[in-house]
Amino acid sequence: MNSNGRLVFPFTAIVYQERMKRALILNAINSRIGGVLIRGERGTAKSTAARALAALLPEINVVADGAFNCDPDQSSSWCTACRERAARGEVLPRVQKKVPFVELPIGATEDRVVGTLDIESAIQKGERRFEPGVLAAANRGILYVDEVNLLDDHIVDVLLDAAAMGVNTVEREGISFQHPSRFILVGTMNPEEGDLRPQLLDRFALCVDVRGVLDARARMQIIERNLAFEEDPENFYAEWHPHEVTLAQRITDARRLLPEVTYTRADLGTIAQMMAELGVDGHRGDLVILKTATAHAAWEGRRHITDYDIVVAAELTLPHRLKRRPFDEMQTSIEKMDKMLAQARERAEDAATGPEEMTFDGDITGEGKQKKA
Repeated sequence: MNSNGRLVFPFTAIVYQERMKRALILNAINSRIGGVLIRGERGTAKSTAARALAALLPEINVVADGAFNCDPDQSSSWCTACRERAARGEVLPRVQKKVPFVELPIGATEDRVVGTLDIESAIQKGERRFEPGVLAAANRGILYVDEVNLLDDHIVDVLLDAAAMGVNTVEREGISFQHPSRFILVGTMNPEEGDLRPQLLDRFALCVDVRGVLDARARMQIIERNLAFEEDPENFYAEWHPHEVTLAQRITDARRLLPEVTYTRADLGTIAQMMAELGVDGHRGDLVILKTATAHAAWEGRRHITDYDIVVAAELTLPHRLKRRPFDEMQTSIEKMDKMLAQARERAEDAATGPEEMTFDGDITGEGKQKKA
């Protein structure tokens, strides 16, 4: 059931598309990975998967009468209004709510995305009034952008900036308002309708290419499950509810374990060597692989990343960062990437200066501090 009280197609009932589901789950475990871009034709469960993920995530505590889903237990991330209320001695009421799923309207303007300040009210009455936008509604939830490649580049920039900074600040005529803006950004697109500029592509942390299922039996399952859901959503959801509960609990457990996941300097060397050999520009991809690998280790119930975690992370991080040739043509399947990792690990051993373990604090700037475990 989503935040509007409507039943959605269960995440665990989606047939195949394992890589897409994995990318979404890892972002749910660590929302600071930086979102996912899903490329593919229509009818491949892209929006279904994003909605279903939001529906199975645990409820969150929010300030009851606020418009920004502020966490009442995290005062450092409060919006301007909550800070001012607390400064006046008010006790902020709290309530539990479902994780929001917000879809960016087609043709949304910048004001609709970031929100607007009522300058007239500020000048005439001395009151600061802020009209929340899409970023406010999506805070601590999932922001879904369909056909992101057809959006104005400036709007995409605004979305990616907010996702990276974790805060949205609006300033007009010397008046400002700030609110938290932490969300999982899920963008979808059909490459046949045009691509994103390379600069924007790189800022999506993960990327998955999805295609229609060709296996006849699997296609039959898709038909049967969709018809069953359309005919009787409640019974269909009840049938899959135990699987949804199991998945939700595993995500919750992985979130709790994430801060304890460690890595070594040798792991860093492996990632750096691999990215250098592939000729990947910039360093954002290296950091994304590390964040994603730690999330995957937590998903697997481990407190230390392995080469397998790095392989999985690389498969999700590299498709839109490799130059010219498609991901599949770079011979980076799980098996072949594993060999590349083994070679990178061997070459990186000499560069490692010590065996001490590191933990990754996953800060939203992407810089990430290293500290001894």
